[in-house]
Amino acid sequence: MKTISLLNYAQDAWIGATGGLADVHSALTGDVVATTGSQGLDFKAMLDHARTVGGPALRKLTFHERALMLKALGQAIMARKEELYELNYQTGATRTDGWIDIEGGAGTLFSFSSKGRRELPNQRILIDGQMEQLSKTGSFVGQHVWTSLQGVAVHINAFNFPVWGMLEKLGPTILAGVPAIVKPASSTGYLTEHAVRIMIEADILPKGALQLIMGGVGDLFDHLTCQDVVSFTGSAQTAMKLQSHPVIARESVRFIAERDSLNASILGPDAAPGTPEFDLFIKEVAREMTVKAGQKCTAIRRAMAPAEHLDAVEAALSERLAKVKVGDPREEGVTMGALASLAQLKDVRAKVAELAKSARIVSGDPERSPVEGNGAFISPILLRSDDPWGSDAVHDVEAFGPVSTIMPYKDLNDAIALANRGMGSLALSLFTYDPKVAEEFVLGAGAYHGRMVILDRTSARESTGHGSPLPVLVHGGPGRAGGGEEMGGVRGVTHYMQRTALQGGPAVLSSIVHQWLPGAPKTEGEVHPFRKRISELEIGYTLKTASRTVSLEDVEHFAHFTGDTFYAHMDEEAAKASPIFEGRVAHGYLVLSFAAGLFVESEPGPVLANTGLENLRFVTPLYPGDSMRVELTVKSKSVRNEEMGEVRWAVYVYNQRDEVVATYDLLTMNRP
Repeated sequence: MKTISLLNYAQDAWIGATGGLADVHSALTGDVVATTGSQGLDFKAMLDHARTVGGPALRKLTFHERALMLKALGQAIMARKEELYELNYQTGATRTDGWIDIEGGAGTLFSFSSKGRRELPNQRILIDGQMEQLSKTGSFVGQHVWTSLQGVAVHINAFNFPVWGMLEKLGPTILAGVPAIVKPASSTGYLTEHAVRIMIEADILPKGALQLIMGGVGDLFDHLTCQDVVSFTGSAQTAMKLQSHPVIARESVRFIAERDSLNASILGPDAAPGTPEFDLFIKEVAREMTVKAGQKCTAIRRAMAPAEHLDAVEAALSERLAKVKVGDPREEGVTMGALASLAQLKDVRAKVAELAKSARIVSGDPERSPVEGNGAFISPILLRSDDPWGSDAVHDVEAFGPVSTIMPYKDLNDAIALANRGMGSLALSLFTYDPKVAEEFVLGAGAYHGRMVILDRTSARESTGHGSPLPVLVHGGPGRAGGGEEMGGVRGVTHYMQRTALQGGPAVLSSIVHQWLPGAPKTEGEVHPFRKRISELEIGYTLKTASRTVSLEDVEHFAHFTGDTFYAHMDEEAAKASPIFEGRVAHGYLVLSFAAGLFVESEPGPVLANTGLENLRFVTPLYPGDSMRVELTVKSKSVRNEEMGEVRWAVYVYNQRDEVVATYDLLTMNRP
């Protein structure tokens, strides 16, 4: 592989450093594969460009338009993935490791794109929760909303996932409407740089939406404001250094940290040798030690088992690790490649030496390379600590490589305490077939761990395992893990937005949020709303139906026809004895069925299907002899594609005294 001169992407141009270049070495051979640096960049100008060009362009777009850009970016990465795989080998990673990084990164963009179009409105403002009535008559109300921050997201990424690590932050950032400046780790930054080239050359993002720094960040932090976000992944030491920058405190700059942690995996007290859970535990610990050569922020560093099973765990793990073939990841049969750099190899060896002062190595040799040459190769290292409470190192020192320590626990309370001794982790796994054990463990340990996976024989086949972050779930953790919450679906998007409490009249707030709120004006027309396409429907457009009287015969027929003969519908004396009813009452689902009969338009038209009913509340009982009518109001609408979109209708059912009987949101798919 020839030496690559890596470039920065600043103010929509590829720019080389003016000096201070650093060599980047291959993890396989130690040869120089790239030179990198950021000297000469005007960091203030980069921030200004993002704020004045990229931010406004993104904020003009709706959530759905931004989501479609994410899909296109993911497709661009997938179309040229083989270029990335070829570079991936130089990081020491196997193709399987690269699949997690490259295709996993693209998949994260696809996931955020899908959630953006399904869960967010085709608008630029996001409603947070229900409207709050602040006055007696409802003329003054409150509504929480999210709006895009008007600053820059600075993404500082770790070396272990140069593609996924960038894209898992970029997805929610772009979806939120915020431009990003990406700073990858130098040792594997050539893979990040090429992924950015692919996205820039695809010409999908607006100008200023994405910039890249391939070296130090210089005085970048000096120019941050309260509208900016720093999202960091890496060591606790670096995170604390960045987070203590005076501008971060002075300007209240949001700082999201995802730091390395000593994650744990626990073999449940019921999971004795010979059980499926025991075998799953051994398989998962070994896999987490060897995937990406153990260079995962979620990797299992502490494996705990009942004291009486620790010898069996050691034997089974040692046997499995002995079958791992370490070598050039391009060679057939190799199951674990190299560490990302010689510097990383030196660090892992030093940390293993520190751990070995209070634990003994039972498998592997940290000082002997399993591969000839100058590559950053190391064998999987398994340590054993028989006195985990007498060794601080096993809970405090992380060797960021294929290294794990097994240790015993006395009982479940001891296991919980040992898991929590790590002082906060990104991920924890528990292997048990006993639901009571799982419940007690979650109650005792949940506060210390960002994600917990409980695996047993029923879920293992389809599970993603201990260490697989998913875009729909929170990736973060408390304490030592940094306290951040990356990803997590829409939660991750709101990290780059501001929540604001709006107060005012329902009419003006409805206009702002593009959704009808209770108390806002309603409009009526001669055309039935089910005869209108989405583009023709106005927010607040309302159908007021005729009334229908519900008879005792209706109630009894519905009861026998459906089989719902609950006493409140069929027994007058029993119903009167209830503190809720005055006598026999109509079924709630009869009310819903009759309501549909009152507002549905039977002929084919723009409405394609009823897809759901949400927020149902039965407010006032409807008795035989009462009448009911419906008000159907367009609450919100969102076009999904050229063929259809979703309309949300506010449905209110009233009795003859204009009391609300029931209320709910009706969802329909309509032609655009």
